[in-house]
This record gives sequence, C-alpha cells and structure tokens, in this order.
Amino acid sequence: MSEQDRDLVAIEAERTRIRDTHLRPAAERPASTARGLHHTALISSDVERTVRFYQDVLGFPLTELIENRDYAGSSHFFFDIGNSNLLAFFDFPGLDVGFYAEVLGGLHHLAISVEPERWEALRARLTEAGVEHEVHSGVSIYFRDPDGARIELIADPLGEMYGEHVL
Repeated sequence: MSEQDRDLVAIEAERTRIRDTHLRPAAERPASTARGLHHTALISSDVERTVRFYQDVLGFPLTELIENRDYAGSSHFFFDIGNSNLLAFFDFPGLDVGFYAEVLGGLHHLAISVEPERWEALRARLTEAGVEHEVHSGVSIYFRDPDGARIELIADPLGEMYGEHVL
C-alpha cells in the first residue's frame, strides 16, 4: 500500500484518540507490575557463529551456555547487553524451524542502546566484518545478524526516542 493510498490524517487522528484515552501524564502513571525485561530470546542456526557475531563483532560478552530445558539437545545461551539485560538464543538441532517469516506478533527488530562513542566504533566493526548496515537519523544502525534477525544499535539514551522521553 503506498503512502498516498493511506488516509494519513485519519491515522493521525486515531493515534491522537488512543494517546488521549490511554496515555497518562508521568506523575499519574502507576508503577509497572514488572521489574524489567529478563531476556529476549532469538533463534540461532549455529551457536558458534552467533557467539562470534555477538561477542566478537558487537562486543556483547557471552555469559552462559546451557541446555534448553524445553528441547533436549538444544542450547540456551546468553549475552550481556548492559544494564543487567540479557539477549538470549536457542538453537534447535534436528528441528526444521523453517525460514524466518515476519508475521503479526513476530519480532520486527531489536533496538539496543549504546553510548554514542561506542556507536561509531561499532559501525566501524560492522564495516570491517563485512556486515551490511544502514545508518538512519545519525543515531541508528540497522543490520541483520547471521540468522536474519533485524538489530538496531541506537545512540539515544535508554528511555528516549527521537530526542523525546518515552519513559
């Protein structure tokens, strides 16, 4: 669907209605019932290749590699992405998980905040590693990991987006 085929005025009106109905001022918001994101789990087709990419190229230390409790022979492994947050992976040896297809409810991309001075160094590391990437708005680097997951490295601070506080 092209942009001209969409009624952008109606879409903005609906966004405004939802915002006005559901978005409370910060001082009026209750505390979240959650204490944080424990981990986000993606699927890996090759454990060592994934470790090399996330640890050696992106600089996210591998913190653990254990058997997945839900599928015998499967690995569950974790990377430190800072701020007590983990990025996790499963592999499923012998199970054909098929080609990744974006679906409603599926993962669009994973955005990881990095310090601005590290952002430039990571962009250089991606280039050096031959990883195709696109820079957007001077603060975001988009690329795909070895299994096709879309990753964004964003220089905006945690809780900010486009210079606006979102938390």
